[in-house]
Amino acid sequence: MALHNLPEGMAIGVSFSQGDMSVGLPLTTAIAIQDIPEGLAVALAVRAAGFTPALAVGLAILSGALEPVGALLGVGLASGLALAYPIGLGLAGGAMLFVVSHEVIPETHRNGHQTAATIGLMAGFALMMVLDTTLG
Repeated sequence: MALHNLPEGMAIGVSFSQGDMSVGLPLTTAIAIQDIPEGLAVALAVRAAGFTPALAVGLAILSGALEPVGALLGVGLASGLALAYPIGLGLAGGAMLFVVSHEVIPETHRNGHQTAATIGLMAGFALMMVLDTTLG
């Protein structure tokens, strides 16, 4: 999950790099919404491994620490060069898709959870489309 948070942060940084809140705010809202179950998944996995609740929460928070680093990197790269803006969003989106398809989807389809995982993916995609159209 921590690896997945770096390109998410880059996408946030790139989306705010031109100072356009109509781009940055919806994207940041969507990423923040999906960060909640990600953090919960990390905390539950750590807790299931037998660690204390405090350590589980701490590690879940720490797993998201790369997101602000990615945001600073994204804003730094895309604010100086206009061409870097769409390229940066494309690279960040591609990196997130790679991590999801390579790591997250195979993990969710283990142990007979294929249907629930697929329905969750579809519901999440639908929510993102609704947010995209309603927030701009």
